[in-house]
Parts: sequence; structure tokens; C-alpha cells
Amino acid sequence: MGRRSVHTPEELREHILNTATELISTSGLTGLSAREVARRIGYSAGTIYNVFKNLDDLILTIEERMLDELDASLNELPHDPDPRKNLLQLAEAYLAFTHKNPLRWNLLFEHHLPQGMDVPAQYQAKLDGLLSRIENALQPIANTSDEAELKRRARVLWAGVHGITSLSTAGKLSSVTTETAAPLVRDLVQTYIDGLNTR
Repeated sequence: MGRRSVHTPEELREHILNTATELISTSGLTGLSAREVARRIGYSAGTIYNVFKNLDDLILTIEERMLDELDASLNELPHDPDPRKNLLQLAEAYLAFTHKNPLRWNLLFEHHLPQGMDVPAQYQAKLDGLLSRIENALQPIANTSDEAELKRRARVLWAGVHGITSLSTAGKLSSVTTETAAPLVRDLVQTYIDGLNTR
């Protein structure tokens, strides 16, 4: 692709992000390199590093955008007076979101920051927001008034749901079951809630 004679900094940043996202969506994390992004947008590889500190900074920005997309998707869910249904809706919507673009979603867990590089505060805030959403949905049926216990129970449930979605998006679920991911997620959520309420 030939480059335009002039890109504003904002246009160039978007161009890089969109191209890198497309590479990840088709080839996963292994398909991403500054050289390939630069080749596709018609700039030198050095230009990428004039806009982003390094490749990790670029990847984190893509991950943040994906978390924003997930948050917007979950915001569209209708509220149900039955807290069980609300929690199940969240889990099913999460599963559906991960399946829309599995390679891009798996980036969130395949990408590891170099030793000594801290997760940016705004990135952590987006992850915390997702977990808070689960805590709020679980709270009416969590059978605990202890905040720390509620957080732990929400994270246990989310980790279980995420485990199923990860196996599914990686195409590995068939190695452990003939079931599809959706009924497994429903079974996990319902069984977990029932277990909490027998304590």
C-alpha cells in the first residue's frame, strides 16, 4: 500500500492500530511485527516506534480497545430481576464475544510483558471494571457479606468460565468433551451458584 503524503499523528496512530489488529485477527500474536505493520502502511519500521514506545505498548493499546469493546457489549445486556439470569447473561455474552474474534481475544492472555514492565494503570482499571461487573451480578446470590470473600468468589467463577472459553477459542474443547462451550458455561454458572447457596 502506498502511503499518503501526509498523515496527521492521530491518523497515523489509527492506521498502525488498525493494521496491527488486522494482523493479529488473522495470524495471532506470532503474525505481528513492527516490520510487517510498517510494510503494510507504507512507512518505515522506525515510524511505529515514533508513535508507540515499543511493540508491547502497541499490543497493550489493542488489548485496551478490546476490553472497551467487551465492556460496551456487556452494557447492552438487559437487566433481569432474577440475579441468576443476570449472571448467566454475563457469562454467555462473554463467551459470544470471545468467539467473534478468537485470535484477537487470546492475545489478552498470550501476551506477556517483559520483566520489570508494569501493567499501565488504565489497563488494570479496565480489567478491574470487568471483575467488578461480575462481583455486582454475583453479590445478591453470593451468600456472603464479606467483601473480600465476594471478590474471591467472583474471580473463581470468572476463572472457570474463562477456562471453558479458552479451550473453546483455541479449538481444544473437543479433547475433553463432545459438548459445545455454551451448555458447559451454563452448567458451570448454575452449579456454582447452587453450591454457594448450600453453604
